[in-house]
Amino acid sequence: MITVVGSVNMDLVVRTKRFPEQGETAMGELFATVPGGKGANQAVAAARLGGDVQMIGAVGTDAFGDQLLRGLEAEEVNVTAVKRKKGASGIANILLSEGDNRIIVVPGANYRVTPEEVSGYQTIFSSSHMVMMQLEMPAPVIQRTLEICRSLGVPTILNPAPADGFRKEFLSLADYLTPNETEAEALFGKMWTKALEDFPNRLVVTLGKEGARFYDGENHIHVKGFHTQATDTTGAGDAFNGALCVALSEGIPFKESVYFANAAASLAVEKFGAQGGMPDRKKVLERLKGHS
Repeated sequence: MITVVGSVNMDLVVRTKRFPEQGETAMGELFATVPGGKGANQAVAAARLGGDVQMIGAVGTDAFGDQLLRGLEAEEVNVTAVKRKKGASGIANILLSEGDNRIIVVPGANYRVTPEEVSGYQTIFSSSHMVMMQLEMPAPVIQRTLEICRSLGVPTILNPAPADGFRKEFLSLADYLTPNETEAEALFGKMWTKALEDFPNRLVVTLGKEGARFYDGENHIHVKGFHTQATDTTGAGDAFNGALCVALSEGIPFKESVYFANAAASLAVEKFGAQGGMPDRKKVLERLKGHS
């Protein structure tokens, strides 16, 4: 079983031909509300790739909360540990343009999860092959989860996004760390490539369309990206993390797991919506085969 401790949001998506300048009003081409949140996105990604997924988190008592829970259940994600918190669910305001995105997250119910609550889920953690987290939850919740998993010997993946929620203590607690290039610079400075050598086969930095990089203990490995026509890049990192978690939980070696995750991410950007674009295992394997 894979357990995801993370955010569950409703994405409020606007697409426009170009990003407006400061103080400028621009006309949009599309508006949609679609299920999101890094935690939920990664849970859906893992489930579609064959993982048995348990979600830990919270939604509000609003209409978004109802929709978000139904969406996860439809993806066969276990939501018994997703609690209803009085007030609003988390939302993400997503602006799409020019093959890229800009995102503002309002955490809502996600920030009302407490360390005491996650301490009550030790049975779930002890039954997990791997536990995955992001930083759209309060830092004390993430730290407590990492501490519990370390004490139980359960491996963890921490996706340090957004990076401003990162604590140095997480470095010694997380088994795998998966920042993108911007987050890696925030964590390790401009010379983040040297940090790869400090965490061989543990730290992998995603590079968008350029793929990913890690250090295998002897060499720096650049996993090249795939040529793809991007429609919506919002869930690419989440697809990568969900796929990496599935592969590692199945005992697949780190290098092959990163290749698998890279292929999943390349497929995710081809469809609209963070969760809507998550690929199934057959498509990922087909892309990998075509890339060999």
